[in-house]
Amino acid sequence: MSATPDPRLEAESVTVRTLAGFDETVRVLGSKSYTNRYLAIASLSGQETIIDGALLSDDTVYLSRAIEAFGHVTCDIDHATARIRVTPTGQAMRAPDEEIFVGGAGTPLRFLISMAGHAEGTTVINGNARMQERPMGDLLKALPALGVDATAVRGNGSPPIRVVGGSFKGGATSISGAISSQFTSSLIINALRAQTDTEITISDELVSKPYVEMTLAALSEMGVNVGRDGYRRFTVPAGQQARGGQVTVEPDASGMSYFLAAAAILGSRVVIPGIGSGSHQGDVHLVRALERMGCRTEVGDDSITVTGGSLRGIDIDMEAMPDVVPSLAIAAAYAEGTTRITNIASLRVKECDRIAAVTTELRKMGIEVEEHEDAMYITGGTPHGASIDTYDDHRIAMTFAIAGLRTEDVVIKDPGCVAKSFPTFWQTLDTLHPDLKSTK
Repeated sequence: MSATPDPRLEAESVTVRTLAGFDETVRVLGSKSYTNRYLAIASLSGQETIIDGALLSDDTVYLSRAIEAFGHVTCDIDHATARIRVTPTGQAMRAPDEEIFVGGAGTPLRFLISMAGHAEGTTVINGNARMQERPMGDLLKALPALGVDATAVRGNGSPPIRVVGGSFKGGATSISGAISSQFTSSLIINALRAQTDTEITISDELVSKPYVEMTLAALSEMGVNVGRDGYRRFTVPAGQQARGGQVTVEPDASGMSYFLAAAAILGSRVVIPGIGSGSHQGDVHLVRALERMGCRTEVGDDSITVTGGSLRGIDIDMEAMPDVVPSLAIAAAYAEGTTRITNIASLRVKECDRIAAVTTELRKMGIEVEEHEDAMYITGGTPHGASIDTYDDHRIAMTFAIAGLRTEDVVIKDPGCVAKSFPTFWQTLDTLHPDLKSTK
């Protein structure tokens, strides 16, 4: 992949080039979710940690800089090698004088709210306009029982958030899992430095369970034991220390999803190396959904292969893999019959309302979509070109770019928003075109 900055990240729009088909091995960047988790754990470990294969995107850079603001570690980012070195400074965690700003980085903000509980002083954490609408109330309600005073500055449960820290003592708390699993992950990770054992009880049903599994897997890899009673209760014994050393981030299953969808709608073949059957990323299960739609799939120990076929609509509950709902929706737009995607209410509070956004943009392309509060019913057809609004949402931009590989005259507005999670997306998309192989 070329190291030259991609001018499309600064463009007002991009017209996607159509493609007859492809048979390619595509390397996607490291997992955003794992990179964020390793960063948070490393910052609390007290040991130098090297994160190899890290995703270096807006979200992870925001988290790196925010962690440094507490003064207890430095995060040295090497873009050439996709490596982040987290090194303790020997100083205690202290609240920064300036507000911590994380743009649209939802997971980092949630992790930082709990992390600020360890820092002496008052920390204010804020994000962009959309982030200031996203609900954090469940996490704010759970932290006081652990000794942390965290409040929404405007009293609305959303950022900016003020945290009075130096007081994360641990103990027992309960939290709702209905809005986001990242609240639970935030508590589990930051309980690592609590003064006493921490017990976290889920008061209702936990959504997006695979993301908590990723949290537990990352902690386990770094030597931290977390007790559990299914998805009802998690216990983090005090006095543990995460190991330092080297960890390697596997490829991003969400980023992979666009290329799986491309193979599906073009009747083509794609191989994604470096990720396989042992992955804890819930989004890998998009492979099985595409298989049900008519694709051929192979999931090995260290690679995933999808070959497109004649697509048909399916009924599917996507609660466990909401981030790849847009990718599946694009496949559904080209499938015969109706695909009913259900249990996806959490998409209403992402970087944008993704149910509304996908519905609106598919209708622009002539596809019939029935929108429900927690579902989309998509009847496949023959999409036509359209100018796609992306809502400052990386996943909307990348999803509809895939439609443009098959359908002419698809224009993606604000193509630079992909930098949030996949800054080399457009260059990676180029590698599917035979005449652009030199950019590989």
